[in-house]
Formats: sequence, structure tokens, C-alpha cells
Amino acid sequence: MKEIVYSVIAPACNEEEGIEEFYRRVKDVMDAAGEEYELVFVNDGSRDSTIDKLLKIQSRDRRVVVLDFSRNFGHQIAVTAGIEHARGRAVVVIDADLQDPPEVIPQMIEMWKQGCEVVYGKRVKRKGESAFKRMTAFLFYRVLNVLSGQKIPKDAGDFRLLDRKVCEAMKTLREHGRFLRGMVNWVGFRQAKVEYVRDPRFAGETKYTMKKMMRLAGDGIVGFSARPLKIALPAGLAVCFLALLYLIAMIILTCVLTPPPTYLHFVLAAILGVLGLVLCALGIMGIYMGRIFDEVQNRPLYILRGKYGGENGG
Repeated sequence: MKEIVYSVIAPACNEEEGIEEFYRRVKDVMDAAGEEYELVFVNDGSRDSTIDKLLKIQSRDRRVVVLDFSRNFGHQIAVTAGIEHARGRAVVVIDADLQDPPEVIPQMIEMWKQGCEVVYGKRVKRKGESAFKRMTAFLFYRVLNVLSGQKIPKDAGDFRLLDRKVCEAMKTLREHGRFLRGMVNWVGFRQAKVEYVRDPRFAGETKYTMKKMMRLAGDGIVGFSARPLKIALPAGLAVCFLALLYLIAMIILTCVLTPPPTYLHFVLAAILGVLGLVLCALGIMGIYMGRIFDEVQNRPLYILRGKYGGENGG
């Protein structure tokens, strides 16, 4: 059996409308590369006919491998599963919604051949996304870099090529709250970027709801920084200092003004502000404690219903 040079990993959740077109475009690109490859689909608990279509594709193409999750474990876990089962010397991660164009992969391969061990795609333009989505994405990377102390590439998602050495390093990182682009940056290695224009979805609806995006942002910040815990103390001291200044000012005004000012509602507002700050600090600590709870259970990251194709595949 020939050595597999490239593995293309594609998480898929409810992508029945566009999965055939995605397969066709990736196949055309990889066939043109002229080297042995495999295409690893990860069915992340789809509720539509995605798995049926994937199995049909796999039955007619020996290079296709399908990992079928027992339920929805999330995008980051799906990518992790793909990395763990990929056999190529270079592994490309790309979503199956065709927002990240497969036609960029040859540029990544060329940079890999030149010695780059991580080649990530940087979005220079986002078609079909709202101004709110673009603004929150812009702010997220900059806030994350400030809080985490790492220089995670801005405007780069999970669309990237990883050398086999990087994949082996990633396999040793077993945390459950996963933020893969931060983890890739943490393991190091030589990195380079490829700029591209991100397209609208080919079909269907985005699976990254606002709740999931907030959770991913939380995993990115909490997983790579303890600074939110440290911020609570100086913020609390600042509020206490302002409350002391306000108390002194009210005492002075009470002495010099007749009648004295009514300040009860200001005092109550200050008390509520301090209580709110305390609750925020407790909430931050609760998030970290929750992550500790997840880790100490030592549960597997995912469970497969089945694997089709590849080594030991059906």
C-alpha cells in the first residue's frame, strides 16, 4: 500500500445539502496534487441524511474514511478525532460548508514543501457575514491575545495544514475544553500564513450559534490564561477605592451643605455595584472550577459509533 502523503479532515454536522459538492471540489484539488491522499469525514451527530451520503461516497471511493460519532460532540472535538485518525504526512483541516475554499490547499502544500510545519489560512475578507459577526471576530482575537499572553494569529480559523510532527504533538494535549487554533500555536513549530477570501456557505445554515461562539471564545480565553482570575482582585480594589472616595465626598458635602444631600440611593447603588463585582469574580472562579471538574472525570473526548474505510475500517 502506498504511503499516504495528505490527509484532509472535514467535520460535518447536518451538511446533507452541500456534502457532495464539497467532496467533488476537494477531490478535484487533491487529484491534481498527484500524490496519495485520504479524505477523512467526521460526522458530528448529524440529524439529517449526512451520514447516509457520506457512506455512499465512501463505498465508491477507497480514499474516503468516515468517522461516525455516537452523538454531537462539537466541532473542536470532531477536528481532534480527525487528527487522531489521519495517516498523512501532512494534514489539512477544512470545514465541509465550503466557506473555506479547497482551492487554497495547493498553496498550503507548496509552503509545507518549503519547510513550514503549520500553514494557516488568514481571512482577508468575509463574504456573506453580518457586520456584527465581523466585528465580534475582530474583537475576539485581539482580546484573546491580550488575556492569554500568546500571539494567536488574528483572523485565522481552523482551516490549516499541519505537519505530522505537529499532529503527534497535538495528540498529547487531552483537555476537554479545546480551542485548537490556540493549541496549535502553543505547541509551536514553524508557521506561515496563506491569505484568502472566505466565501458564504454553499448550503444550509451555520452550526455556530451565538451560544457556541461564546463557548468557543470562553474556551480560548480560559484554556490559555489565568489572567481573568487575577483581574478580579485589582478590579475589586479599584471599586473599593472609588467607594471610599465617594464616602469621603458625601461626608464633606453633609458638613457644608444645608440641607444635606440625599445620598441613600447612591450608597445603595455603590453596594449593589460591589456585590455585582463580587459575583463576577465568583463566576470567573466557577468557570475555572468547572473546567477542573471536567478534566478530573477523565472521560474520553468522543465516542465512535463506527469507522468506515481506512485501517480497520468497515
